[in-house]
Amino acid sequence: MNSSHPGRGVAVEGCLRERLGSGRKALVTYMTGGLGADWVRYVEAMADAGADVVEIGVPFSDPVMDGPTIQEASGAALAAGSNPSNILDGIAGANIGVPLVAMTYYNLVVRAGHLRFARQLASCGVRGAIVADIPLEESADWEAQAAGSGVETILLAAPVSSDERLAEICRRSHGFVYGVNVMGVTGERASLSESAGALAKRLKAITDLPVIMGFGVSTPEQAAEVASYSDGAVVASALMRMVLDGAGPGEVADAVSKFRRALDRA
Repeated sequence: MNSSHPGRGVAVEGCLRERLGSGRKALVTYMTGGLGADWVRYVEAMADAGADVVEIGVPFSDPVMDGPTIQEASGAALAAGSNPSNILDGIAGANIGVPLVAMTYYNLVVRAGHLRFARQLASCGVRGAIVADIPLEESADWEAQAAGSGVETILLAAPVSSDERLAEICRRSHGFVYGVNVMGVTGERASLSESAGALAKRLKAITDLPVIMGFGVSTPEQAAEVASYSDGAVVASALMRMVLDGAGPGEVADAVSKFRRALDRA
């Protein structure tokens, strides 16, 4: 366990505020749950290499927000028999030194029931949730059940959102506000859109929650770029491509370390 982190028992927002309060930018990484028998080792390696928060992807058969890489990872995990229960069981007793956030789709949440799903997350030590496809207008009950169970709902903010909608997202988000760098799905990109900086500035002007930017952050240099106008970066597809191509936990940890160093210089 990385002793520089406050630990997975600490709320996501508390962990990130501690990181930002020390003058450093935040790094959020992602691992598809159930992708290989040793997938939890990748989560542990990410945490030890400097990730402040790790998203655990709970695969769904129709991941509409995800691009080819995470779709491929999700498909492989599902084909191997992964499901929400065995993914959560897998991390329940794991030695992970940072807060965990479940990233999934509403079909899985509503099938389990809002309260039951929230309690399942909390009982396994998951402190946050991103439900990528639930409309803001329909998420109030989920947010309430999650909050009552000790799970922070992290909401996505898109570049095309109106000022009024961004304000509502910031008011209702917990843990951090997830700024979407580009319109479209997740995935590696050669460069980031100018809309990323504009969105981050809009969000920073209306909330004191950590603003973490994701979608398309593929290199340490890009992570440093987005961190120059926000509080940190989410790195997902770039790491999942490594796992799919056969990289072991140590190699992924080396990559995370490079992102960590780039953000520490940002």
